[in-house]
Formats: sequence, C-alpha cells, structure tokens
Amino acid sequence: MSSISKSRLSIFLIGFSFAFLHTEQILGSPKTSINTVGLVAQKSFVTEAVQLSGPAVVTVETKRTVVSRNSVFPPNFFIDPSFERFFSQRKTQPPVSRIQQSQGSGVIFSSSGLVLTNAHVVEKAELLTIGLSDGRRFSGKVIGQDKLTDLAVIKIQGKGPWPIAPLGNSDNLVVGDWAIAVGNPFGLEKTVTLGIISNLNRNVSQLGISDKRLKLIQTDAAINPGNSGGPLLNAKGEVIGINTLVRSGPGAGLGFAIPINQATKIANQLVNVGKAIHPMVGVNLAYLMPNDIRDSVILSGAKVVYVIPNSPAEREGLKINDIIVYVNSVKVKDPDDVVDEINRVGVGKNISFVINRNNMQIKLNIKPVDINQFKLN
Repeated sequence: MSSISKSRLSIFLIGFSFAFLHTEQILGSPKTSINTVGLVAQKSFVTEAVQLSGPAVVTVETKRTVVSRNSVFPPNFFIDPSFERFFSQRKTQPPVSRIQQSQGSGVIFSSSGLVLTNAHVVEKAELLTIGLSDGRRFSGKVIGQDKLTDLAVIKIQGKGPWPIAPLGNSDNLVVGDWAIAVGNPFGLEKTVTLGIISNLNRNVSQLGISDKRLKLIQTDAAINPGNSGGPLLNAKGEVIGINTLVRSGPGAGLGFAIPINQATKIANQLVNVGKAIHPMVGVNLAYLMPNDIRDSVILSGAKVVYVIPNSPAEREGLKINDIIVYVNSVKVKDPDDVVDEINRVGVGKNISFVINRNNMQIKLNIKPVDINQFKLN
C-alpha cells in the first residue's frame, strides 16, 4: 500500500474514532439526556373522540318480506298487442316471496336503550336486530319514524346499562370544523372516516329531493351505504348529526347529516307523542326573480307560487304571486325564513304575515296546522 493510501486510511480511522468517542461521550454523559417524551406517539383527537362515542354506535339489521311477480316471457316479447292479450292469462307466474335483508347504523342516545337512526333504514322492517360494538345482539322495536325528516327511534329489547353517546350542539357549528363519521358501511363494522364541515343549512331541495323537510350538514367525511343512521361527531366526540345520505354521480364524495338539534327534537316527539309534528300553512314558496324586484317596491321576500286548496293560507286569503315580506315582524330574505318562523311558532298559534300584492301591503293572520292532520277536503 502506498504511503498516500496509508495516510488517508489513518486520517479516516482517526476521524471515525474521534466521531465515535465524541458521540459516546454525548450519549453517555450524565449531564446530557435525550427527551424521550417527544418520541412517544400521542393519541389523535380522532382516537379520543371515537373512544368516547364509539361504544354507543350500533348496527341495525333488518329483514322484510318482498313479494314479486315474474313474467315467463322476456321484456318486449309481445310486439303485437292482440298477441299479448291472447297470452295475458298465462304470461305471469304466481307471486314469489323472499326475505330481503339490509343493514344500517344507529347511535344510542338514552340510558333506556333508545337508538336514533334513519327512517329509511327501518322502513317496512318486520324484524330488527341491534348489534352493539362489544358483540352483543338484541331485538329492536321501532318506537316511531318520520319520513319527512328521515328519522326513527328504536328501543333495544334487552337489559342495560347501555353505552350512551354525548350529544353536542349543532347550532354552534361553523364551516371548517372537524367532522368524524362513524358507522358500518357495506357491513364493515366500526368504520371511521374524517373530514370537515363543508357547509351548513343545506336545503334538501337543492339536492333534488322534494318529499323531505330538512336542512342538512354537508361534509366531505366519507359516508357510504350502511353509514345511514350513524353519528357524525365533532372533535370532542360529541354527536352533531345523524348521517343520512351521500351524493352519487357528479359531485360524488359529498355526505350529508341531519343536525342533532333537529334530530333530538323529532326523536323526543316520536317517543312522547308517537309522531313528529310539522306545522304548515299550505303554500309553496320560491325565491324572487329579477323581474319580481323590478316590478315592485320590495328588494327581498318569498314569492307564493302555489296555495293548497282548503289550507289555512287559502282560508285567510293568501294568493298566488303574493310576496311575503315580513313574518311576525321578521324581515323575510328568502323562503327559508318563512319556513323557519313557522317551525319556530308551531301548530295552533297565529302568525302575522305582511305581504306585497300589486305594490300594496296587506296584513294577514294565519294559524298553522299539523301536516299529518291536514285534509284537502
């Protein structure tokens, strides 16, 4: 080996030895120690939130009988109507019944074993089984359901004590808050997804759904089939909503939940009264169009586009094309303001309406009725 190579090797070995000794001194010095606390993995807020409410999340399994009639001929087999009439007595088979099974989620919100879930989860169910997170399974009984808000309450047929999820206050939510969805999508139990509150007070009509009365929490936390009825939690682990639907097709990835304040109000009515109470005056409302503003002296309000025959609104003289500008002295910006005030006042109490009709102000008093008791004739 050349003298230059020996020299380089000596320098390397000396440098390595110095570095090793220097490191050994640092690590072994009684005056110096590494703070190992920072190296210990900390629990995330999601873990703590799920540990708090997760035990109260249940699986709701349903069974119902479905009867179907199947034709012995394939679709569009009969081109000639007379030929079809000839075989009309023989083209169908006897009714066939089968058991249809489905699964959703729910959350225990009462020490008496009451479960909050979606109405569509238990619709027409003949047999209910509630599965707890600890593996126990019990029969369930539907106490009440409300299709307008897609909410239902189930009573667990068993002996507690039951795990209970703490309820939050959905009125305190702001866009950007954390949102944790818990449920059993596709039968995969104890599934947790994380997102944020993307929007608030999303009217269900904006999603093309006309047979519900809901303002929803919008979230990007993944909500899939089977998540329906499960809780949406905040960062503290409190229930802030009941997962109800997910947008499919264009815009997929958006989930929606019923605010817990509205859900508990309906749940209490279902438990105590046996049904949900929905006040109505009997009108369909629309947002003002530019020509409505141009042709009148008002800048905001809700336009009446339909009046239900024999409704309180018709009896008190409300007409199509009237523009509602005040409800109980509350200035109306859009149709939601009218609906909110009617819901706040409730059934059987007069509501003062100020309307604009052909640029003339008219005052009317209308008393809402329960939509379930309203009859057209």
